[in-house]
Amino acid sequence: MTKVKEEHTHQEEEVCTDGCDTHEHVPTSDKQLTNAAKAEEYRLENLNCASCAIQFEENLKAIPNVQGVHLNFGASKLAIEGDVTIEQLEEAGAFDGIKVRKASERKSLTPSVPWYKRKENIVTIISGILVAIGWVISSQQSQTAPWAIAFFASAILIGGYDIFKVGFKNLSKFEFDIKTLMTIAVIGAAIIQEWKEAAVVVVLFAISEALEAYSMNKSRKSIEGLMDIAPPTAVVRRNGEYVELDTEDIVVGDILIVKPGQKIAMDGVVVKGTSTINEAAITGESVPALKRVGDDVYAGTMNEEGGLEVEVTTLVNDTTIAKIIHLVEEAQAEKAPSQKFVDRFAKYYTPAIIIIALLVMFVPPLVTGAPWVDWIYLGLAVLVVGCPCALVVSTPVAIVTAIGNAARQGVLIKGGVHLEETGRIKAVAFDKTGTLTKGYPEVTDYVPVDTFDRKEVLEAIVAVEGMSQHPLSRAIVTYGGIEGVHRNEAEGFQSVTGKGVHATYNGNDVAVGSLRWAQELSVVPESSIERAHMLQAEGKSVMAIVIEGVFAGLIAVADPVREESKEVIQKLKDIGIEHVVMLTGDHEVTAKAIAKDIGLTDVEASLMPEDKLTAIKKLKAKYGNVAMVGDGINDAPALAAADIGIAMGGAGTDTALETADVALMADDLEKLPYTIKLSRKTLRIIKENIMFALGLKIIALLLVIPGWLTLWIAIFADMGATLLVVFNSLRLLRVHK
Repeated sequence: MTKVKEEHTHQEEEVCTDGCDTHEHVPTSDKQLTNAAKAEEYRLENLNCASCAIQFEENLKAIPNVQGVHLNFGASKLAIEGDVTIEQLEEAGAFDGIKVRKASERKSLTPSVPWYKRKENIVTIISGILVAIGWVISSQQSQTAPWAIAFFASAILIGGYDIFKVGFKNLSKFEFDIKTLMTIAVIGAAIIQEWKEAAVVVVLFAISEALEAYSMNKSRKSIEGLMDIAPPTAVVRRNGEYVELDTEDIVVGDILIVKPGQKIAMDGVVVKGTSTINEAAITGESVPALKRVGDDVYAGTMNEEGGLEVEVTTLVNDTTIAKIIHLVEEAQAEKAPSQKFVDRFAKYYTPAIIIIALLVMFVPPLVTGAPWVDWIYLGLAVLVVGCPCALVVSTPVAIVTAIGNAARQGVLIKGGVHLEETGRIKAVAFDKTGTLTKGYPEVTDYVPVDTFDRKEVLEAIVAVEGMSQHPLSRAIVTYGGIEGVHRNEAEGFQSVTGKGVHATYNGNDVAVGSLRWAQELSVVPESSIERAHMLQAEGKSVMAIVIEGVFAGLIAVADPVREESKEVIQKLKDIGIEHVVMLTGDHEVTAKAIAKDIGLTDVEASLMPEDKLTAIKKLKAKYGNVAMVGDGINDAPALAAADIGIAMGGAGTDTALETADVALMADDLEKLPYTIKLSRKTLRIIKENIMFALGLKIIALLLVIPGWLTLWIAIFADMGATLLVVFNSLRLLRVHK
């Protein structure tokens, strides 16, 4: 990182530039992608079961021409390296009806149909009716009555056909997922004449799978909604003609014609017109932003009032919304520490359950002479209750839901590991410029002498400062515009090193510069000197105005504090952040003045980049988990050293999107407490999910001891636990700012 000091006659201003930290994503598959550039991306439909996803991935690896596989269960997305066809991919997922389409295709392969028209739901309803009829017959006669058995068997065959088809195939390969275990349990129950139990289990399993699919689809809606934000076509003026084109066919330099009420299809720059744009889809900010000629606009945002002409600056796959979608999907695929633990646990858990089931089936009859039928039945129930579906899905569904919700709120979290780490933050360090402050100078005080006309003096200052390109001069010119002062030209502009600038305006010599220079040119009243010192103590740059050798007043410029900074600091303290500190390269007087204004008691000023790095290391040693909040470009070493680097203003900023662990897209500090609360709730829900998944199964398995475990209790324990963790995770959708 280099630190550049730009010298100006009014004051010295520090500008920091640095390199960036990058985070490398590791694919979840063992057969890793070797060249992402060659990988073809696909979107999947009907991929709702975590164990099915594992089986699908294994089937894909077995395809001869496949060199690399990356299956993203959370985003329902697949990346394949190798020469394969969609037919081959769908064949690999045929066991669960998985459909495949290229990621570039917008439309779904299967049109949306009501739940009562879906084949799987119709089959479930028919099976349920058959079970109900069989139940009535068995209650009037007996469970082994021929008609009762006929209805139960019909329910098993109709409702369990797809289950058995997959189960037998997996069994032939000694692969044990929920459908394999269900197949063994149902057939075993039928063999020992437990027809009613077997039929009820099939229907309950079908109902539970339908509910699980609904729940998983709901958790994915947040990212799917992002994909549909940008319109697929746009009206473009090309070679003097107006044509409607697919966004894939629009090129850089084309002119988009955007009418009021239309969404903007591509990123670009306004070249004609003025309007307000609702950018909530990108930034999460609900207040529309005013856009004029020269302003950037983003694909997927809504043009509200005026007509605009927008020059396209990126291709469709490089728009800000496309980058956000890609990064969110990658974040959903990245395994969090808790998920890695669950995966390792599940690897040994399933074989252990199978061994326990076999022991339950064979040990009591062989050792004590207990009835074989009773213990085989209990063993089958153990197989069903022991399926690890709920455990496997307990973490990813929470991660997917939380990251999707955050993206909707304008917060980009770059993976499960960062989501979890954010929830463990104990201390937060803020950069000052552009983070706690707005990052650009504004006039804060204008104090002309009473004997001068306020507007005439300001007009003279604007004329002189308008000749300079310094940021402080631009701040004064902007202030003049706000005050309704027309900018006129001055003559004979000169800059005096270390003192200020002067020029002739309306025949009068006008000088704007340091107080010391003003005292050389004129007599400055003691009250004005005291006022200048007071403003300087507040961290402001003070300039004196002298017109024709007479002191005319003071004007102060500063990088103003964000309106929300004070409230955000207080919210962080309220939610239990132990320590909040400002780390800045600015002068100590300025830093302390701003810290006092926003309620910060700890501030470290005049820091070089290496000093900030040292400060972060000290905070980590004292508090453990530390977050650093900066602008995504400056302070890279400190952002990298912190457990969580949080960048301000990710929208349209490639560096912020690429380097930060978390990016606040709307440049809105108020999203920081929300992000920490969301992360903490996610950690809590993940722990609850693991407890639910294991707790219900342990309770059900304990029922083996008195012999109370039945197949229907087993299916309730297994699928009930799965549904419980999914619905519990969906609570994260209700976390708002």
